[in-house]
Amino acid sequence: MQERVARATLGRLPDYLQYVRSIETETISATRIANALGLGEVQVRKDLAAVCGSGRPKIGYETAALIRDLEDMLGVRTCAGAVIIGAGKLGLALLGYKGFKEYGIEIKAAFDKNDEKCGKGSDGLNVYPLKDCSRFCHENGIKLAILTVPASAAQETCDMLVAAGIRGILNFAPCKLKVREGVTVRQENLALSLAHLNIITDEG
Repeated sequence: MQERVARATLGRLPDYLQYVRSIETETISATRIANALGLGEVQVRKDLAAVCGSGRPKIGYETAALIRDLEDMLGVRTCAGAVIIGAGKLGLALLGYKGFKEYGIEIKAAFDKNDEKCGKGSDGLNVYPLKDCSRFCHENGIKLAILTVPASAAQETCDMLVAAGIRGILNFAPCKLKVREGVTVRQENLALSLAHLNIITDEG
């Protein structure tokens, strides 16, 4: 069903799910969701129509049903496996993060080229040698990876992941990755995000 929903809409669905999960009322309106998330009401109605149809006039959406429909659309009910590449401080912090499962993601293992970092990591999950990553991904059907390696190693590691069948990469390395068609990379730069916030707060 995801194939019939616009990518921009899919990108907003996790925000809807996170907010609606926090609601204690039995029903919720598109207006309330729009106001809470800073979106246009028309946009919210269109997005939700692609997931669960239109809400009821003057009532809106049944909260429990909306949560269920959003979870089904996002595949939250069946966890997708993911791996972390790089067992430094950031990688280990992500390895121990509990929130991934709430959105249908289960971290299966971490990998690092430094053998001294290999062994038991957070929550009993293992940190394996990087050379074992391709085999692990193939054997476990892993399609997602989080990359927390230095920029100098990022592209080579990315190429290895793609060859191992990875289709989606969350990249924390401060560089742009080149991938073939059919592979999606999402860039995350915490320092850059903070720099943007700093500029905005200085202007205020």
